[in-house]
Amino acid sequence: MKTLVRTGLMILLSAMAVSGFAAEGTESGGGIERGAVKDWKTIVRESPYWVSQGVYQNILTIRRWVLSESGYCSDQDRHILFDIRGQFLGYLDDGSSRQATQAQLNDTRAALVDKGRVDAWAKGEEGQTGYPFALACRQPHVNLDESLARYLGTLPADLIWGSWDDLVVGDASKPEPLHDTLNYVYQTRQNQQRLDLPPELPRYLAGQLLIESGGQQRAHSAAGAKGILQLSESALNDCGIAPKNYWHRLAQIDCALKLMSQNARNLKPAFDQRFGHLPEQKRHRLFTLLLIQAYHGGVGRVTALLDEDTLARPATYFAANHQQYTAGDIAFGLIFHNLGRNRLGLASLYYVADVQLATEALCSTARLEPQPFCQ
Repeated sequence: MKTLVRTGLMILLSAMAVSGFAAEGTESGGGIERGAVKDWKTIVRESPYWVSQGVYQNILTIRRWVLSESGYCSDQDRHILFDIRGQFLGYLDDGSSRQATQAQLNDTRAALVDKGRVDAWAKGEEGQTGYPFALACRQPHVNLDESLARYLGTLPADLIWGSWDDLVVGDASKPEPLHDTLNYVYQTRQNQQRLDLPPELPRYLAGQLLIESGGQQRAHSAAGAKGILQLSESALNDCGIAPKNYWHRLAQIDCALKLMSQNARNLKPAFDQRFGHLPEQKRHRLFTLLLIQAYHGGVGRVTALLDEDTLARPATYFAANHQQYTAGDIAFGLIFHNLGRNRLGLASLYYVADVQLATEALCSTARLEPQPFCQ
């Protein structure tokens, strides 16, 4: 068997992360007995809300390793382990089979408890989440460099021209990049007062486009989502798009903006009721992150995190103690403390993190860095 937990740089935990669980701010009011073997959902439920401090940046770090195949994911045949705060605990090289890898992960989880690095562990198996959480470095994901080149129109084949509804982009002699097209559609609909979205939303929609499809017009998922923004047939139909135009890039952008604006209108009453007292910049940032989450998992599911009795308990806490948390920490805390409920899983956190990383990559390019689009 390969080394379970490597030494030196392998263990990166703060004193706070390895201390016992505080009773204040938990659902049960209790704490986790050190060394206990528990169901992962129990570990989540008994976690105090303060563990969400810093979780947003921590998850961004480990997802950056995956997307860029760097750091501890420079070798893709690995799994990395992290705790309830999203902090990296260690990695192990994959075994000769999925079963062997899972056995190594469980041995490592138990060893981390023995070493006092975490307070409890949960056995993982096929179809069952374990704790500390594990993330495979080898995952299907977009190649950001290729996706950015496609989005920015580096190659002629990636440029776009045509019309949709009252929208007209370029012509055969002068096609436009997807980036300019997205900006044009947004500005047109904004000027027509057909959108009510946070000002930073366009760049995050661009980040979503990169993550959803890598800018590939004919991208499609096993679930039937189609096009550059991976819209379902029901969403496309709601936008009045006929099947022959499902893959139309102008139509996809127009439809996604329309759906985002609808989500914003539906989410806003519950959001303002819960978080309307936050400082303006923080409030707008949190609302944008929740809109990204709503695009991924549905606006009803996100709204429930704000106004449903059980699901909204974390929101109640974060609203009353928001000074101690960033907008990202709050957005992730709402999800984390409800993992295992209402079909919420770690993938919900990964999606928003990946969109953030794609947006940052886009805005770090020489072409976009000085533009208002990224400010």
